[in-house]
Amino acid sequence: MTVVLDSGGVTMLASNRARLEELRGRGEWPAVVPSVVITEAITGDHRRDFRENRLLRTCDIHPIEEHLARQGALLRTAAGGERIPSAVDAIVVCLADQLGGATVLTSDSRDLRALARHTTNPVPIASA
Repeated sequence: MTVVLDSGGVTMLASNRARLEELRGRGEWPAVVPSVVITEAITGDHRRDFRENRLLRTCDIHPIEEHLARQGALLRTAAGGERIPSAVDAIVVCLADQLGGATVLTSDSRDLRALARHTTNPVPIASA
């Protein structure tokens, strides 16, 4: 199974070595991280970001191309309502969909579940 991390997933796993070892043991590592997630997951201060950077070095960082960004916009619009999900969340779910229905690990599933209802492939949303 492929795992995609959002910023909450990066932050939670950076502090939870047991969960990370569990994922490794099941062959679900390395995780895929859309490059834009890094903007939300770190502060830019290497002293404060030590754990997140250590985790990110073990992940597959996926660049965001125009096609994925446009798909994210469509997904974000489809999931919109009173509360429109963030562009980064839309990219995370779109990438999971593009990977054939990868599982997204997050610390906040509400918006991601709303987005996942509009994907081509089933995209499971799980707690990090």
